[in-house]
Amino acid sequence: MLLVSVTALAVTGAAVYLWQTTEEGRLPPKTAVILHAVNNNLVDLDIEFNPPKIISGDGSGGASRPSILKESFQIPVQGGGDIPAVMYRPRGEGPFPIVMYYHGGAFLEGYGSIDTHDNIIRSIASRSSSIVIAPGYRLAPEHVFPTAAEDSYSALQWAERNAESFHGDIDRITVAGDSAGGNLATVTSQIARDRSGPDIQAQVLFYPLTTFQDVPLASREVYDSGYYLLSRNVMYQARDGYTPEEWMWDHPYTSPLQADDLSGLPPALIITAEFDPLRDEGEQYAERLHAEGVPVRTSRYRGVMHGFVSFHEVMQSGRSGIQEASAFIRQANNEQLLFPDEFAVQVKQPPQGIDGVKEQTEAFAIAAYLLGRAGADIFSSELGE
Repeated sequence: MLLVSVTALAVTGAAVYLWQTTEEGRLPPKTAVILHAVNNNLVDLDIEFNPPKIISGDGSGGASRPSILKESFQIPVQGGGDIPAVMYRPRGEGPFPIVMYYHGGAFLEGYGSIDTHDNIIRSIASRSSSIVIAPGYRLAPEHVFPTAAEDSYSALQWAERNAESFHGDIDRITVAGDSAGGNLATVTSQIARDRSGPDIQAQVLFYPLTTFQDVPLASREVYDSGYYLLSRNVMYQARDGYTPEEWMWDHPYTSPLQADDLSGLPPALIITAEFDPLRDEGEQYAERLHAEGVPVRTSRYRGVMHGFVSFHEVMQSGRSGIQEASAFIRQANNEQLLFPDEFAVQVKQPPQGIDGVKEQTEAFAIAAYLLGRAGADIFSSELGE
């Protein structure tokens, strides 16, 4: 029995070491294990990964969660149609701050929805003590630009008009989103500025897409394989589907990085990931905001991939990203935001100390779980046995 246990531990350790080794750099164990699982179809990319509860936790970091209510409904948009939406809100009379959350998914049918991003939406609602409204939006290729942008703005207008009915505070509205949804969040801020409202107090952008133009960006070249959960091929599909005509690539409501005027936009928090094709354009957008007088904080999380916040139940860095965003929203709600005078990207290191040991232990436990599911043959061949 002891020999079997030692052998299993050795195989698990060798597998994790192998998964950590990439051409782009050495990955932390937890990142390596999750990427291996996703890329080998051992778990679904829609975050339905449920490892043993002893290692997954609830994503709350041990904090008790306030009681929140969930409601699904429809929001009317231009052209007489409707888009689906979900709302999480605290119990009580409020009025509560409002967060509009726009989900990622490359603007394309089948790549993301309010359902695939429910864990982020729920966690931000719980941690920020805010009402979080997450609208869907009509997707490409059936619906091209500017449909998604206009749907996102229509949802913001709906929230302002109906705030009293769900105990929302229209003087404290934040927009947020990830990837394509990060694009829509900051684009919605531009539209609201250009059309005289609704007023937005802050924006939170997780690894946002900020340009459809062909510009030299090192991160797009280095991390374009798709192994880090976003590929060059998907980015081209998004551009071909959502912006099929080249003039659309230059529009400020698709490529805010190249917009002529970014002044007057809400204060921003921009979170990027080290191993992500969208890293550089997110950070360059932050720098442009700063140059145009928009207060901005920028954090790069080392050792993680595109979409890492979606894995916050099983990744400490994901939890840290959610916590940073929620704290920023709370500070905005209480008019307590502070920003550095000079632009800088604050680098967030992978978990250290006890947290680092815990992450590594969990990574090995998850790896053993995956090895058991997949069978020894697959991994024996990988290890050259």
